[in-house]
Amino acid sequence: MSTALRAVHGWCVALLAALPLSAGAANTQTPDADRSIPVNAAEASAQTASALRPDTALKLSQSAIGRTVGEYTLLDANGRRVSLSSYRGKPLLIQFIYTGCFQVCPATTRRLKRAVEAAQRALGPESFHVASVGFNLPFDSPEALRAFARQQGVLTPGWDFLSPDPETLEALADDLGFSYTPSPRGFDHILQVSVLDAQGRVYRQIYGDDFALPQLVEPLKQLITGAPQDGVGGFLGRVRLLCTVYDPASGTYRFRSSILFELAGGLIGLSATAWFFLRELKRTRAAAAKAT
Repeated sequence: MSTALRAVHGWCVALLAALPLSAGAANTQTPDADRSIPVNAAEASAQTASALRPDTALKLSQSAIGRTVGEYTLLDANGRRVSLSSYRGKPLLIQFIYTGCFQVCPATTRRLKRAVEAAQRALGPESFHVASVGFNLPFDSPEALRAFARQQGVLTPGWDFLSPDPETLEALADDLGFSYTPSPRGFDHILQVSVLDAQGRVYRQIYGDDFALPQLVEPLKQLITGAPQDGVGGFLGRVRLLCTVYDPASGTYRFRSSILFELAGGLIGLSATAWFFLRELKRTRAAAAKAT
């Protein structure tokens, strides 16, 4: 997997990975000042020297794949305690943000919002959960996260904004391979969305603030169709998802009924081949029996 660095000078570093469906391209953005972390000249010099190394951050992020995330408890935007284990049973997307960020985190959240809404239309509105976790403590309080969600227009069902305590933040960031460090104007951090399966294991990492829609939808689709589904309704739901495919022309997912006919034709062809093979096998055995 090749990678390209998207550097946002002074306060935010994002990594784009060339995933199977599209490749990221290097780019530069103008920084916004972040007043939540005052630093003096000495601190700024030390922070700049310890800026994230893109290759190290990506390696750490990728090493989290397959890891089970701990059952941590955080506060939602209304101050209620929420355990990550409560999201088990469905896939979960986890994004890290900080509310004092004025450009990249808002842009990333709005991009994720559009992708999540498209994924919900394609896969079902209650087929997965989303959580945005604030990492600039103590500034990313439930109140700050609630205001941030409102500013970005995130009213999407199944999407929570969560505030951890320092110990939980450290452990959760470690589980998900999330890297961040203070910089003269805020933070340097990797832009990633972690895709967790229904058992809380990291299944895929999605990088950057302008990823292609299939990079998010396809892992979710794989997890949902691969999960056990009971009854006729579950079977029909799985068939519907298998026939929902990405249309590059419109940039959306659509149900293609033609896939059903293709599948039916394939099954009929296989059945006919099997029938012909069995018939010939019986005929051969009967001829051999007569010969003896």
